[in-house]
Amino acid sequence: MQALTPYPTNNTQERKNERKEFKVASHRKTMMKVANLIAVFILLALASSFVTAYDPSPLQDFCVAIDDANSAVLVNGKLCKNPGLATADDFSYSGLDVPGNTSNQLGARVNIITADLMPGLNTLGISLARIDLAPNGGLNPPHYHPRGSEVLLVLEGTLYAGFVTSNPDHRLFTKILKPGDLFVFPFGLIHFQLNIGKTPAVAIAALTSQNPGVNTVANAIFGASRPLYPEVLTTAFHLDKKLVEDLQSQEWVNPT
Repeated sequence: MQALTPYPTNNTQERKNERKEFKVASHRKTMMKVANLIAVFILLALASSFVTAYDPSPLQDFCVAIDDANSAVLVNGKLCKNPGLATADDFSYSGLDVPGNTSNQLGARVNIITADLMPGLNTLGISLARIDLAPNGGLNPPHYHPRGSEVLLVLEGTLYAGFVTSNPDHRLFTKILKPGDLFVFPFGLIHFQLNIGKTPAVAIAALTSQNPGVNTVANAIFGASRPLYPEVLTTAFHLDKKLVEDLQSQEWVNPT
């Protein structure tokens, strides 16, 4: 009978080495997965920081950098009162029940309430305005707010209101509004309100900035503090030079 021989020692050692190498390889794969996962988390964290790290919207037309603190002014708000000294008067305002004087070229008056008149609005990103329009054509002329959107609520009268979209479409959206109607003017788009009724019109506008700003188109173009070269306007508006110079010589009413 043939005797059984033991499993060769060298083969046993090879199998041990193979198992050890397998464990090492598995450990490396696991570590690579962990490293890849960490890399993904780092990328996500960086992406998140890029999304959330943004410059706050300015509350004025421009802000020129200066090193001299004595010549500097506050931007994006005002100094904050000690909270312990705040009173209810800081968060209230009286006077929007008073009709605005519409006896001007436009037949319009806009009374806007910002943090200058109602200190509690500071840093809250909201403001309010009362718009009065004279009968038969009182107009809040085409304008835009460089720092805010607007929601309009009609209280009295009948308004023709609308806005125009930006380049290249220039789509016009308009609506006849009556008491109780709302209309929204998107951020930065040119819009207007015209009283087409025979009675005074009143509306309340809510804006998404404590200082939304107002840029009336005609005033900016033809009533700039220093007149634009007529050649700029004749070409841009397809107007005769004499007509441009005549328009520039007129007084342009500010409804606010």
